[in-house]
Amino acid sequence: MNKPNPIPFGHIQRRSLLRWGALSILLGQAQIAWGASIVAVRLWPADEYTRLTIESDSLLNFTQDMLDHPPRVIVDILGLELDSKLQDIVGRVRSDDPYISKVRVGQNRPGVVRLVLDLKQAVKPQVFTLPPVAAYGNRLVLDLYPAQIKDPLEALIASYAEEHSPAASPDQLEDQIAQLLAQQKQPPASAQRPPTAAQRQGDLLSDFLREHQQQNTHQPAATQPPAVAKRPEPPVVAGSRPPVPPKSKAQRLIIIALDPGHGGEDPGAIGPAGTREKDIVLQIARRLEARINAASVGGNPMRAYLTRDADYFVPLGKRVEKARNVGADLFISIHADAFTTPAARGASVFALSERGGSSAAARWLAGTQNQADAIGGLNIKADKSVQNILADMSVSAQIRDSLKLGHHMLGAIGSFAKLHKKKVEQASFAVLKSPDIPSVLVETAFISNPEEEQNLRSDHYQERLADGLMRGINQYFSANPPQFRGKTV
Repeated sequence: MNKPNPIPFGHIQRRSLLRWGALSILLGQAQIAWGASIVAVRLWPADEYTRLTIESDSLLNFTQDMLDHPPRVIVDILGLELDSKLQDIVGRVRSDDPYISKVRVGQNRPGVVRLVLDLKQAVKPQVFTLPPVAAYGNRLVLDLYPAQIKDPLEALIASYAEEHSPAASPDQLEDQIAQLLAQQKQPPASAQRPPTAAQRQGDLLSDFLREHQQQNTHQPAATQPPAVAKRPEPPVVAGSRPPVPPKSKAQRLIIIALDPGHGGEDPGAIGPAGTREKDIVLQIARRLEARINAASVGGNPMRAYLTRDADYFVPLGKRVEKARNVGADLFISIHADAFTTPAARGASVFALSERGGSSAAARWLAGTQNQADAIGGLNIKADKSVQNILADMSVSAQIRDSLKLGHHMLGAIGSFAKLHKKKVEQASFAVLKSPDIPSVLVETAFISNPEEEQNLRSDHYQERLADGLMRGINQYFSANPPQFRGKTV
């Protein structure tokens, strides 16, 4: 049972300590996990948030408080006696955990175990319970989110600016980041009014002068052109744009959202040799990330954005939301398929469907993938992202472009690997429900097939997969240039 108003300062209020007797009366003996046994404790540290889970054989009831000086979270668990598994939490805290400095656990009084999490920074905690699902029993979950959340787009642009302006002063770097951020957040060209005749005339004149300047620059250095009178500036037509000389600086980043499936307590599929899908797809995403960050589209640099960059759980809707927050041009969710028999094999690519699935297998796979939130552990009360995102939005254009992207990727993968299906299939995948981003889900191979599991573990095969996916991205952009947010600066 959550305490509605955490204490911002000072000591724990007397009423919170006195409520235990009333709590047992209100809930009754049947609803309180007196004598509950702890099955396991797990800790998942990450920059985005840190998660602590306590799995038990019965529902755990709790209260929570926060203290600010020094910052710490206090969780009292009712109906427990301290045991070795609970004490094991102390040793699970890593020195590089962004949020937890240390954990203290003790028997506060009979039937009440107290957890005290000493913090490195201010957090917004979420404490909730999850019912049994899949291989897990009852879980008590404690998520620690930063009190101040960084803008993911700003962080992405900052990393790019730092890599490409190593000699810049902090002030210069900050200015560059601000300029790139402003350019990135301009509305797409498709949302702007079409150019007027005067604007088109101005653009043609600008192109002519630009070509003339380029021809002059290719003259031999020994031959100096005679001095001539300065060419008069062309008249500016009302509503037109004056000629702008070309600059090497890119207009914006072309952002590709890479979504390594599963993570944290959701391992995904597990192969016969124990290979976990969540580990493999993160490795592949990292390899593809390096290729994207080294590439460009029409002279504009590309940048990969990972929906998760470590082993932690991200809800399906949150993955879509994160891609939209950075203005991604493409969304690629990476998985490793599994089936009930080891004979199934081959790679597949899926796009969204508004009308169910293109096959029974596609519908079955979408159903299994959409269960990730229940397995990974979603705080339903707190997570309100991307709910009913398709309600009032047409996604026909998104699906059309997604099918194009999937076609190129399928062809690139099929050049070196077996395909499970030779066409892009469709199903109602929750993770593909972005109305404005071409989105595909790539099943790289069947991890349930022993041979393909071995391939997925191979560095060589992962490199080939990354090469194939990158080739598919390039082919898609060659046929479908990205929409730019304004003209090149």
